[in-house]
Amino acid sequence: MKKTQLGLAVLAALPMFSSVQAIAADSSAEAIEKIQVTGSRIKRADMETASPVTLIGADDIKAMGATSIDSVLQKMTATGGAMTNPGINNGSGGNARIDLRGLGAQRTLVLVNGRRMINSGTGAAATVDLNTIPVSMIKQVEVLKDGASAVYGTDAVAGVVNIILKDDFEGLDMNLNTAMSGEGDAEESSFDITLGSSFDRGNVVIGLQYTDRGDASQADRDFSKCPLAEGANGLYCAGSAYSAGGHIWNANTGTVLVDGEEATKGLAVDGGISGLGGEYHRFTNADRYNYAETSYLFTPMERINLTGLANFEINNSTNLFSEFTYTKRWSEQQMAPQPVWFDFTYTDGMDSSLLSQTYDRGVDVDGDGYVDLDADGNFVQTETVNYAYGDSISYGRRMTDTGTRNFSQTVDTVRAVIGVEGFVGDYAWDVSANFGRNDSVDRLENLHNMGSIQDAITAGTFDPVAQSSWQYDNMQEFLYTEQNSGGSQLFILAASLSGEMFEMPAGYAGFAVGVERRQEKAWYIPDSLTAQGLANDPKVEPTSGGFDVNEAYVEFAIPLLADAPFAQNVDLSAAIRAFDYSTFGSDETWKVGLTWKANDELMFRSVVSTAFRAPTVDELYSGNSPSFEQVTFPGAQDQAEVTVGGNQLLTPEEADTFTAGIVYEPEWFEGFSMTVDYYDIEIENAIASVNEQYIVDQCLATSANSGSVLCQSANISMDTTGRIKFNNQLQNIGAEQTSGVDINLAYTFEAAGLNWRTGLDTTYLDEYVVTVLDDTTDYAGLITAGIGGYADIKSNFTLNVAGEKWDAQYQARYIAGMDSYNCVGSSSCLAPTTPSVVYHDLSGSYIINDAVSLTGGVNNLFDKQPPYYSGNNDSNTDPYTYDVLGRRFFAGVNVKF
Repeated sequence: MKKTQLGLAVLAALPMFSSVQAIAADSSAEAIEKIQVTGSRIKRADMETASPVTLIGADDIKAMGATSIDSVLQKMTATGGAMTNPGINNGSGGNARIDLRGLGAQRTLVLVNGRRMINSGTGAAATVDLNTIPVSMIKQVEVLKDGASAVYGTDAVAGVVNIILKDDFEGLDMNLNTAMSGEGDAEESSFDITLGSSFDRGNVVIGLQYTDRGDASQADRDFSKCPLAEGANGLYCAGSAYSAGGHIWNANTGTVLVDGEEATKGLAVDGGISGLGGEYHRFTNADRYNYAETSYLFTPMERINLTGLANFEINNSTNLFSEFTYTKRWSEQQMAPQPVWFDFTYTDGMDSSLLSQTYDRGVDVDGDGYVDLDADGNFVQTETVNYAYGDSISYGRRMTDTGTRNFSQTVDTVRAVIGVEGFVGDYAWDVSANFGRNDSVDRLENLHNMGSIQDAITAGTFDPVAQSSWQYDNMQEFLYTEQNSGGSQLFILAASLSGEMFEMPAGYAGFAVGVERRQEKAWYIPDSLTAQGLANDPKVEPTSGGFDVNEAYVEFAIPLLADAPFAQNVDLSAAIRAFDYSTFGSDETWKVGLTWKANDELMFRSVVSTAFRAPTVDELYSGNSPSFEQVTFPGAQDQAEVTVGGNQLLTPEEADTFTAGIVYEPEWFEGFSMTVDYYDIEIENAIASVNEQYIVDQCLATSANSGSVLCQSANISMDTTGRIKFNNQLQNIGAEQTSGVDINLAYTFEAAGLNWRTGLDTTYLDEYVVTVLDDTTDYAGLITAGIGGYADIKSNFTLNVAGEKWDAQYQARYIAGMDSYNCVGSSSCLAPTTPSVVYHDLSGSYIINDAVSLTGGVNNLFDKQPPYYSGNNDSNTDPYTYDVLGRRFFAGVNVKF
C-alpha cells in the first residue's frame, strides 16, 4: 500500500510525534498519487477526510526509546482505562493492549496494512496483543479516532489502529538498543535487522527483531515495598490475613440474625489464631503477610519477531503481494506464595498445641436465640473460649514454605496474507486471503493439590495443626505445576473494487465495494487438576467455539461543491455494511461524513455513524472460572470469590457515534496549525457484568431483593471465614456514553539556523457514563481499583529542535488529578484523590556519518513516583495509568547501508 506524506489534517492531529511534516503538493496532474487513508477504502489525492486521523512515524517511535509499540500508543491523550502493560503483574499474561477512549481494548480494532490482525495472547484471546507487531518493521501508524464499523466491520467502535509495515524498504538497517531504570533494574536490550531489495518486477523486505526485557520488584521501590492500609493513625504497612505459619478461624460461631434472616457469622479477618514464628498466638496485624515483597513491579519478557513482505509484478496491471509475521514470546509474572484455605475437624490425633489457645465467640445478649450484632455487623458482646477437640476449624495459610507462584507464558502467533491486486481500466481491484493462528501454553508453578491434602487429613496421615507438616520436604508430594493451553484462529477471504463512477460539476465521484467471509474460532483447555477444582480454587471449565460471518460493503465519496464562495471544496462520504453472523443473524451499519473546506485556511468536518461489536468466542463460550474481586461488607474478607464466564445468548453491542471538528492553518501565522474535534459515542446493549459491590449491596446486605432476577442468578453467600461467593456472568445489560474534545496545536519555524517544532495535544473528557441495570456511574475524573483511570484532562507537549546532524526533543505528559471511585460518597478515605502528575522526557540523536547514528534519552527525567490513593489497584497505585518504573535511561546505535 503506497503512501504519501500527510497534509495539514494529520500534521495537527498529533504534534507530539516528530516525523510528521506537511509538504507542498505538486500542482501537476502527473505528480498526484492517490492514497488509501485509514477509515476509508477509497483512494484519494489527499488525507483531509471527515474523520480525525493521527500519524505516528518510525522516527517518533525511535525517539521515545520504544521496543514495543504499546509504550508509544498508550501515551496518546485519546487513550485511557485498563491498558495492559509491563507494569501489570497480576493477570496480565504478558500481553500489551491499546484502549482508545477508555472504552475497552475489545472496542479498538487493530489492523496491519489495512487488514485484520489475529487476536493473540493467552487462552481464547479476544483482542490483539501488540507484542506481535515488530517495532523495527513499522513505517507508520495511523490512528482513526472515530467509529468505522461500516468500513471495517466489528470492533471499530472507539477507533482503529492501522499499523503500516515497511513494504518498500531497500538496503540494510540494523539497530542495537539498551535501556534500564535509574534503580539499575528492568534492563532491556533489543536487536533488529531489516533487509530489503528490489528487482525488475518486485521487491522483498525481511525483518528480524529480538527483545529481552528484565524485571523489577515491588520490594525495591519505597512506594510499593509493602501493601498500605488505612487506620485511625494513618497509613500503615499491612498485608494479607493469610499469613505464613497459618491463620485459624473457628467455625463454631453460632447463628446470627441479619434483616430477620438466619445467617452464619464468621470471626472478623483480624481475629483468630496465627502460627507465624512456629508458635500459636492471637492474630494481630503484625501477623499479616507482606505479599509485595515477592511480587514483580515490572514483568520480564523475551520475544522474537520475524517479518517478510514481498511484491511481484505479474504484468503491467497485476501485482502479487504477500505478508508474513511470526512472533514467539516468553513472558513471566511472579506473585506471593499461594494462599490456601480449607475446613477440618480438630481431632485428638493432631498436635495438641492448639488446646491452650482461645478465641472470642459471639454472645446471645438478649436471649432471643440469636447472637447479637451491632449496626456495623460486629458482635455486641463476646466470650473467651478455648479450642477443643471436635471443633470445626477454618484454616488459611500463605505457603511461604514452598515458594512464590511463578507464572509463565509461551505464545506463538503467525499471520500470513497472500493476494493479487491490479487495475481493470481505471478501476482498482484486489483479492486476498488472510490466515492467522495463535497458540499459547501458560504455566503456574508452586500450586498445592488441596484435594490430596484434605484426603490425607481425613486419613490421619497429615496434621494441619503441626507446623512441621508444612515444611518443604513434606510438601513435595502435594506440589504441582498447572499447565493450560489455548489459542485462536482467523481466516478471511476478501475481494474489493474501487474507482471513479462519473464526473460531477465539483469533480469525480468515487466508490469502493467489497465482500468478505471471516471464520474465527478459539479454545482454552485448563489443567486437569484445575478443571477438577483441586488447586484450592473452584474448578475452571474449558472454552471452545467459533463462528463465521459473511459481509458486504459499499462506500461513496461525492464532491458536492468546488471553487464556490466560502466553499473551496465540499465533499460527502457515505458507507454501509451488511453482515450475517452464524451466531446471531443479520444486520447492517452505516456512516455519513462531510468535509467543508471554506478556503486554504479553514476546513470543517463531521461524521455520523453507527457501529457494532459482535461478541467474541471467549464471551460466548468461555467456561465458568473463579475471579477474586475487591468488595466491602461488615465481617467479610476484602476479596470476594466471583464465578465468571461466557453466555451463548449474547448479541452484538450497538453504537451511535458523532464527531465534528475544524482544521485551521492561518496564512497570517505561517507554520501554525490547529485542529479541534468533538466526539460523542453511545453504546447500547453493552456486554457487561454487574458491579461486584452492587451485587453485595443488593443481595447480601439485605434480603429484600432475594427474589429478584439479579440475586437469584448471583446465588450469593458468605462462609465462616468471611469469604463472599457469588456468580456474575456476562450479559447484554449495559449502556455506555462518552464524549469530549481533542485539541491539537502545532507550530514549526526556523530560528538560529535550526528547525524547530512545537506541539500541544490535549484531550478533555466531558463524560464517560456506564449503566449496568440501574447502577449508573460517570467515570470522568475517576480512578478505579480495576479498570484504570479516566482523567478529565490529559495533555502532551513537545518541543523538537534539529540541526544538520543532530536533533533533540523534550516532551511533557500531563495527567490531571482524579477522585478515587471507592471513595465517592465516603468520608473515611485518607487519600480520596490523586494529584496531577507530569512526566518529563528527553531524547536526542546524532548522525556520525552516512552509515552510523546514535540515539539516547531519559524518560521520566525527574523520577516522578506514582501517587497512592484509597482503593488502589496494585503496588499502592494504578499501573494502568501511572509509570511505576521511574526514571529510565535508553541508548541505541543505528547502522544502515
